[in-house]
Amino acid sequence: MLCIYHESTDPYFNVATDEYILKHLKEDCFMLWRNDNAIIVGKYQNTLAEINYDYVKNHHIAVVRRLSGGGAVYHDMGNLNFSFTQSGKDCNLTDFEKFTKPIVDVIQQLGGDAYFSGKNDLMIDGMKIAGNAAHIFKNKILSHGCLLYSSNIKDVSGALKINPVKYTDRAAKSVPKLVTNISNHITEKISVGEFAKRLMDYVLSIYPDSRLYEFSEEDLKIIRQLRDEKYATREWNFGRSPEYTFKKAIRTKGGLLEINMNVKKGGEIEEIKIYGDFFSENGVETLEQALTNLQHEEIAIRNALSTIDLTKHLSNISIDEVIEAMF
Repeated sequence: MLCIYHESTDPYFNVATDEYILKHLKEDCFMLWRNDNAIIVGKYQNTLAEINYDYVKNHHIAVVRRLSGGGAVYHDMGNLNFSFTQSGKDCNLTDFEKFTKPIVDVIQQLGGDAYFSGKNDLMIDGMKIAGNAAHIFKNKILSHGCLLYSSNIKDVSGALKINPVKYTDRAAKSVPKLVTNISNHITEKISVGEFAKRLMDYVLSIYPDSRLYEFSEEDLKIIRQLRDEKYATREWNFGRSPEYTFKKAIRTKGGLLEINMNVKKGGEIEEIKIYGDFFSENGVETLEQALTNLQHEEIAIRNALSTIDLTKHLSNISIDEVIEAMF
């Protein structure tokens, strides 16, 4: 087994790394890594329905769709992410307990009463410290998860908090649970870096064929290409969303502004209706037509609105307020 701990904190690069070790490295792998602030959404989720758009934008949080299914999770430098790949005929999506046992063992060695629970969770004292997800490629499985070690829990709840009335779709929704940091429940007070070293040393000790591995220049070249051409693109991270309906109302200086939209699979606005108690000189029909068939994406919408004399359609309502009402 190749044991990898890489120093990159770029979320787009790191999620691409998961695909690389699954599809390009022949040997089984165990990998540890950390991300700078990011939301990682499941492959089948409606991205915009999982995030607090304004919070994510204002805090410069990256949003990346991963290869596996499951729910959305928040990453920061207080999290430690782990990935296992394994080949074999018995690979399946349900054996999360097998892959997380080394993690449970190490936490217990540090004095924390960690245990596996339910379908895919690691728990301490009835609170969640990690979720797990998986993806199968040919005869190989990628099983990975995010350990809350010393994460900013406030940012976790802020970034993933969303008004459930805003989006209605058929995509899998993330199920919120009470979460906690591992560091709050262990008797040995060590940093997340020291925890990572303890975990890596333990995995090296229990797998007889394991050895440390560093990515070669050829490895890094392919990972960077995956990052740039797939994981850092809006099409992958937002455009794969299922069809959904959207509704949001805000109070502006010009009055109440309510946006109702039907968005097609892939993120294109199929129909939009604008309501409110604002004044309008020329009505809103031309404005609705200008926004139809655009991607439900801020840059495209802002560019379209900048070509219109908005004051003729929405008196005393700014472009920024329209954007706020559309996300």
